[in-house]
Amino acid sequence: MEAYLGELAALGTSLTFAIGSTLFTAAGRRLGSVVVNRTRLIIAAIFLSLTHWILLGNIWPLDAAPDRWFWLGLSGVVGLVLGDLFLFQAFVLIGPRLTMLMMSLAPVLATLQAWVFLGESLSGGQIFGILLTLAGIGWVVLEGNGKSRNDRNYGRGILLGLGGAIGQATGFVLAKNGLGGDFSPISANLIRMLAAIVLLWGMTFFQRQVKSTFQALRSDPKGVYIIIAAAFLGPFVGVSLSLFALQRVEVGIASTLTALPPIFLLPISYFFFKERFGWGAVAGTLLAMTGVAALFLV
Repeated sequence: MEAYLGELAALGTSLTFAIGSTLFTAAGRRLGSVVVNRTRLIIAAIFLSLTHWILLGNIWPLDAAPDRWFWLGLSGVVGLVLGDLFLFQAFVLIGPRLTMLMMSLAPVLATLQAWVFLGESLSGGQIFGILLTLAGIGWVVLEGNGKSRNDRNYGRGILLGLGGAIGQATGFVLAKNGLGGDFSPISANLIRMLAAIVLLWGMTFFQRQVKSTFQALRSDPKGVYIIIAAAFLGPFVGVSLSLFALQRVEVGIASTLTALPPIFLLPISYFFFKERFGWGAVAGTLLAMTGVAALFLV
């Protein structure tokens, strides 16, 4: 079991992102995607700082080397600011399941970037497993979404989802450069959050939107509670697990296993939201799980 801790952490990331994406979609439709993105970073940073203090004895990772701050900070700017700006708007326009289909492109993009910049490689069997996983995710998310293709926002949502995938993939590769050795994933995640907060709230200040952001939050307390729950699951638990996985497995495998939220959205939708779907969705789930198994066995 210990040999697969990285893979299990990546799967745990997918589960938390599946639940978090549903909550973020609900919050974004209530408050707007930009307000949600600004707020969840602050909330997640508070969770991370408290955890960092409890586990590591200080609130901030001040002892981190400058090169770690550079790479992890850059990862946070690309992944948590630029990529998630696209991602959260895609949630609002086309919903979490279809957005997650586009995000499933992230492992392909990350693998290509890792091959070019980090010198990593994948075996033929692992590549086959990745392809099976992506095919299964595509089948699952597209099942029953035909009506949404006629919506005028469909094309915009797809492009925004692609932008989110590019941001996530690039953020993964940049984070890998700052995660060498036994550096704490919690410290790494906090550095990424701090860099993202500085840039995003700096932009908010210069755009003179700080007051309007807090007014929107005060007008919808329920939306704030949803953001808190989603921020705990996604940016806090989910991202920490993904960075833990990055330390132990290659970028392509880690980002593939973290691209499985559409699979977990099936049972979540079935049991909690009473959504019913056809056998095509079940077959796509089995295909994706076969791909995950191939990643473990080769």
